[in-house]
Amino acid sequence: MSLDEERRFLTDVVDTIAAATGQRPRGWMGPGLTETFNTPSLLAELGLSYLLDWTNDDQPYRLNVPGMISVPYSVELNDLLLFGKGTTGPEFLQIVKDQYEQLHADSEHSGRVLALALHPFVIGQPFRAKYLDQALEYLAAQPDIWLTTSDEIAEHYLRT
Repeated sequence: MSLDEERRFLTDVVDTIAAATGQRPRGWMGPGLTETFNTPSLLAELGLSYLLDWTNDDQPYRLNVPGMISVPYSVELNDLLLFGKGTTGPEFLQIVKDQYEQLHADSEHSGRVLALALHPFVIGQPFRAKYLDQALEYLAAQPDIWLTTSDEIAEHYLRT
């Protein structure tokens, strides 16, 4: 795909989302976490401020594109991948708890992002849903946690 083709494609997608929801998206997750070398700059041209495609950190960070940051996304806590390799519901619950405990310990001086990548057709199965409920109850009960969205994480990071 040429640069102009990608620009038109991304513009069409962003415009379609805006028309359907009444608001322009502020961030982007490419299909299958894919992008070209041009994607971050093109998205910045469209007014977006963050990507979720880079799975290499548990803290947001600035990209080499003015105004564009990476907001953490976790492949390790992706229900599709976990359950696809045989993880059980109780194991999923323990993985979430272990992830929180380590990130909390690491966050003494600077916040961390615990991203849960969830797909309703996977985690929403009746025999799995209760483990998601228990994981969310566990997280919500923690005193030092901010339950939020990727938009709010990006806004906070860019503001501070």
